[in-house]
Amino acid sequence: MLENIGYMVAGLVLLILGAERFVHGAAATARNFGIAPLLIGLTVVAFATSAPEVLVSVVAASRGEPGLAIGNAIGSNIVNIGLVLGMTAIVRPIKLESATLRREMPALLAVTLLTVSLFLDARLTHIDGYVMLTGLVIVMIWLARLGSRSAANDPIKKDFEAEIPDDVSMKSAVLWVVVGLSALLLGAEWLVTGAIGIAQTLGVSEVVIGITIVAFGTSLPELAVSLISVLKGEYGLAIGNIVGSNIFNLLAVIGIAAAIEPMTLHPSVLSLHIFVMVAFTLVLFAMTYDYDGKARLSRLEGVALLAAFIAYDSYVIMQNI
Repeated sequence: MLENIGYMVAGLVLLILGAERFVHGAAATARNFGIAPLLIGLTVVAFATSAPEVLVSVVAASRGEPGLAIGNAIGSNIVNIGLVLGMTAIVRPIKLESATLRREMPALLAVTLLTVSLFLDARLTHIDGYVMLTGLVIVMIWLARLGSRSAANDPIKKDFEAEIPDDVSMKSAVLWVVVGLSALLLGAEWLVTGAIGIAQTLGVSEVVIGITIVAFGTSLPELAVSLISVLKGEYGLAIGNIVGSNIFNLLAVIGIAAAIEPMTLHPSVLSLHIFVMVAFTLVLFAMTYDYDGKARLSRLEGVALLAAFIAYDSYVIMQNI
């Protein structure tokens, strides 16, 4: 058990450090190619922040444990909304001033419902995986067009322009991409090794480990980005980071896992976890809907999200360990 915990901790550390360097290098590389910061933020950065979940999915599915990938994807989305946005809103209420971001929210809802529809037969096939990966390509194209059509005075544009590095040479940017990706690969290997070992020792499913421990660990980069962004007053980044990450978690993480290794879903996925994820997504959509021209995520709403997350995770842990 101690050895498996050691693998998990070391893997999480490498994933966090690797994700930060990978995002930095990928964003700098794209900017050096002359791509607009908003477009980089909506596509390159959104995908790169999901790199830990994606690589965990690849490693888990290739080892014949796709349940870990499914649990990680669903759990990460729940963590992102309940824990990350909950804590961030408690620190400082999040203003939703970006029209671009408001258009992204229905996309997250649509992707979530697509995932549910593919889960209904309790099995994910190669075809389901290809459908999700095709959806990923469509969303990437749509986000690129959304970025190119956004108003010049959209607040999120200024946020991305301030945060995406413009003083990194191409050589350094590519080096950081390679270093970050290498750390992510090794971290994913160790994390999956430790997670499988812990699941076997405790006698619980890989889905549960993925939804709790792995999801929390792979969502730590999003937590750091959102907290730092909101303290800087970059509200668009604080919530946009989560919306983009959740879209890619579902389409890329689950899509890749299913494309590599078809699976029968654990009964708890359909009876509990997927519906909790949908509920969190619907609540976020309702909380951030622009009813009166002053869309925001208040401290009270942040407390509600965090309390719901703690209650859900506590229930899962008590039922399984």
